[in-house]
Amino acid sequence: MSSPPNYQSSSQMGEAQEHLDEMTCMLYLERQLERTRALEVSAHTQGCDSCRILLRAMERESRLLTRAMLEEEEPLPARIAAFQERVHRSMQWVWMVVFGLSATAVYAMYTTYIEPWETRLETAGFGGTNLVSLLIFQSAFWKGWQSMISLVEVLALLTAAGIAMAFLRRRNRRGSALALVLTGFCAAFAVPPAAATEVRKGQIAEVHKDENIKGNVYLSGEHIEVEGTVDGDVFAVGKDIEIDGHVTGDLISAGRTVWIRGQVDGNVRSVGNTVTVIGKVGKNMSFFGDTTRIDEKGSVDGSVMMFGSDVNIEGRLGRDVLFMGDRVTVNGAVGGAIDEKGAALEIGSRAQIDGPVRFEGENEPAVPSGAKLASPIQFTKHVHKKEDVGQTSAFWAGVLVVAFAVYGMMLFLVTPSFVKESTHAAENIGASLGLGLLVFFGVLIGSVLAMITLVGLFVGFSTLFVWIIAVYAAQPVVGALLGQWILGRTNETWPLIGRMILGVFLIRMATLLPHGWVIKLAVVFWGLGAISLALYRRFQPPAPVQVPYVPPPTAPLTPLTPAGGAAAV
Repeated sequence: MSSPPNYQSSSQMGEAQEHLDEMTCMLYLERQLERTRALEVSAHTQGCDSCRILLRAMERESRLLTRAMLEEEEPLPARIAAFQERVHRSMQWVWMVVFGLSATAVYAMYTTYIEPWETRLETAGFGGTNLVSLLIFQSAFWKGWQSMISLVEVLALLTAAGIAMAFLRRRNRRGSALALVLTGFCAAFAVPPAAATEVRKGQIAEVHKDENIKGNVYLSGEHIEVEGTVDGDVFAVGKDIEIDGHVTGDLISAGRTVWIRGQVDGNVRSVGNTVTVIGKVGKNMSFFGDTTRIDEKGSVDGSVMMFGSDVNIEGRLGRDVLFMGDRVTVNGAVGGAIDEKGAALEIGSRAQIDGPVRFEGENEPAVPSGAKLASPIQFTKHVHKKEDVGQTSAFWAGVLVVAFAVYGMMLFLVTPSFVKESTHAAENIGASLGLGLLVFFGVLIGSVLAMITLVGLFVGFSTLFVWIIAVYAAQPVVGALLGQWILGRTNETWPLIGRMILGVFLIRMATLLPHGWVIKLAVVFWGLGAISLALYRRFQPPAPVQVPYVPPPTAPLTPLTPAGGAAAV
């Protein structure tokens, strides 16, 4: 039931005359009055000059306010613009210093860590012209994937097409998306057919003694046996793995125990508890686990690289030993060098080592009289110097500050709007920490599981790559927020970069404190959650913007209804 309009009294001309108040005029202009009340206000303004003038004045104010809210950002004054240009030009020397420090940090990291390891890997039989080719083109699992082109690449191309459509659907027309899908199908069907591949799984997965498999074989189960001949690579995942037959390619396995009583012409790459070689391995062995044992009847023609607990060599090893772990025991023949960093080195009386022996540990090994060594053992005792550790920590802390500052600068220059959105999302600390914890472990576990299933190999690798980028971007995002808390807020790119560098410096200094890893982990969760929150908000459909009604300058004052239509005459 409508109530009568509000009026105010005025007695300036000697008699009472009722007028509309400002609230009623505002509700009328915003179409908030009920139908009956809008008719009364419209009729009143037709005969009252004072109310009509008031209504027109409020209409102009509403129009100007709406135009101000919808207008784009005003250009900077000429003086401020010229100052900003001078500051931008003066940043060139800052770029030179930053890139100089970055090059120094990269060179120091390469000469201190990467180059020595590359040299050690080359001596262990993993040769290569550079580290990239060593890790990619000569890695443990590269050769095996060549035989899965038909299945994996088709799924990978289709998955890539789907991801591209999901990211580009809001920016491309329907024809572009269709062309992308058709291109993916054409590339998939143009792939040549793959070599023969066989998959066997069950409680006991085996290759029988009289079998001869041409191509690769994938075995999974609790107990795995290979007694026949496999003219290709063997991929085995299980509890107990036994190779009693002949494998002409590589053996790539993951299990509790691996027994090699037959012959493997290629490499052996394994992860698990124990690997025992009683037969023959034609090339190299690499193992991540507890114990590697070469029996007195066994032989490995190449090198052995291991990260774990024990290496026991009683048989014959053709080349080198590269070991990092607990103990190396040699009571057989080693045709190359031994490079160990561990707790102990034991040399038996029947040992014969044709190359140099370098051992870094706590106690110098004893050499029995019957052992044959090409040269004396080069022993380096562990020396813990706190002052050296402190200086090294400070140096690498500075290197990491520069590295994260450069990385954050690249992010702010390449994707300025998204980084600003992430910095704004980081202000919600609780939601960012919770979401970051979930994304950190959830995405990591999901990508690893996708890669294990083989079908989602491309999706798993892509997700893991994006996850790594986001984890390293967490510190610059949180650093930008901390810098804004200290120096104040800004929307300009270069001032925001300066605040980010200040925040990253404070974060890296905080991580040097006792239990600084807790701070580092909290910052990673915080920044990763903020990035995920910003990404979620970006892909949400935008809420419709409600623009207030602005009547034209010469529009007549027609009666308004709650729905916005004119009253019937």
